Amino acid sequence: MENAICRLPDAEFEVMQAVWDCPPPVSRADIERVLCRRRKMAATTILTLLSRLAERGALSVDKQGKSNVYTPVFSRGEYLAAQSRRFLKKLCGGDINVFAAALCDSGLSRDEIEKLRCLLERGEL
Repeated sequence: MENAICRLPDAEFEVMQAVWDCPPPVSRADIERVLCRRRKMAATTILTLLSRLAERGALSVDKQGKSNVYTPVFSRGEYLAAQSRRFLKKLCGGDINVFAAALCDSGLSRDEIEKLRCLLERGEL
């Protein structure tokens, strides 16, 4: 599945996050309620972005009465894992040492680095 999960543009990713935050299937109104906590987005814009997400294969669409409802095709975790692999391959040449150095140089605090180390040692990553 990871090969089929392409990187989403920022606006589409924002809508996708709102979809993941709701129990499926999700209506446009549900998504709008979640998004309004972050930033206001016009209903027509949301519908356009939902249409694009469906075209990309990120959402399945079903009719419910006169409206559409949306179900994510992949989970937030699957998306993040695919994008992490993409990042590692594309920007770090697949070299985990380059990735780790970049992560440590990114401004992570000592505490955050220690938490990562602990997660790795416990096999939770």
